[in-house]
Amino acid sequence: MKKNEKLVIIIAGIIIGIIASVLVVFGNPANMGFCIACFLRDIAGALGLHRAAPVQYIRPEIIGIILGSFGAAFATKEFKAQGGSAPLTRFVIAFFVMIGCLMFLGCPFRMIIRLAGGDLNALIGLVGFVLGIGVGTFVFLNKGYSLKRTYAQPMLDGIIMPVIQVIVFALLVAAPAFIFFSEAGAGPGAKHAAIAISLVAGLVVGVLAQRTRLCMVGGFRDLFLFKQTKLLLGFFAIFVSALVTNVILTVVTDATYFNFAFAGQPVAHTDGVWNFLGMFLVGFGCILLGGCPLRQLVLSGEGNTDSAITVLGLIVGAAFCHNFGLASSADGPTLNGKIAVIIGIVVVAIIGVVNTYCKKEA
Repeated sequence: MKKNEKLVIIIAGIIIGIIASVLVVFGNPANMGFCIACFLRDIAGALGLHRAAPVQYIRPEIIGIILGSFGAAFATKEFKAQGGSAPLTRFVIAFFVMIGCLMFLGCPFRMIIRLAGGDLNALIGLVGFVLGIGVGTFVFLNKGYSLKRTYAQPMLDGIIMPVIQVIVFALLVAAPAFIFFSEAGAGPGAKHAAIAISLVAGLVVGVLAQRTRLCMVGGFRDLFLFKQTKLLLGFFAIFVSALVTNVILTVVTDATYFNFAFAGQPVAHTDGVWNFLGMFLVGFGCILLGGCPLRQLVLSGEGNTDSAITVLGLIVGAAFCHNFGLASSADGPTLNGKIAVIIGIVVVAIIGVVNTYCKKEA
């Protein structure tokens, strides 16, 4: 591995970690400068797909990530409309990945941000996440798991997702009556940085993630299969830079940006079993998808329609979580959520078995 390539990934991770911490200073929820799952959930609420008033807002960071990836891919001639690799299966896996995320209350990206804020519950989530990736890697990927190849698609199909982001951004700015926004003080959806700041942050992260191929799931996969640490170095850099930024902010301001504890963490619960199982489902599902939620956003910006459908699966999963009482809260997981996580693990395992051990010879 080229040293300069690793250095670029580390620098990108440092920048992203600082951005994630600073976004909290500008108004984003604590320990949630970036969370792909939470932000997609908020967008689902804003569009009326669920009516949980505390979590409704069109997050410009998501829009920025996709458009930043699109711009970077287009500028470097890496944009390529492609898809057709078991899109419905990917939708289903993504649906359950979101259930796992909202059981834990965060995606892999936010898990790192929570760790950098001192949230020890995220450490338990990390163990489950890595174990889920390990099961997916050694039991399925290493035994021939595949959702088949992708195919070239019409250019129009590839640009639909970026175009949708422009439309959604226009809805955010125009704020028509049919778009829902959490009222001030009503919950995480009401906490956000200014639109311009959030959009620029998303664009920067989108460009950096596209150029470096950052993916936490891919990082552990590469470590397990090829003993490569390149991608994981990026997320370690995110953790370190966010941690240092949080500690500095805590020292120089009156606010608490770093709290080394299990209890009293923002938008989190202390049920270790379900933090573990929620992130186990996320790691297990994402390894079969070929990337974490952040990576899926980036790929959708590059023209990958399978990833675009995966993102839609995440959004629908978020809507179901809040329409049917599956999402956790600071009070802990719900019974419905626990049942859904177990079902999700079983469904993802069945998909893995069918696409690994039940394939017919050509």
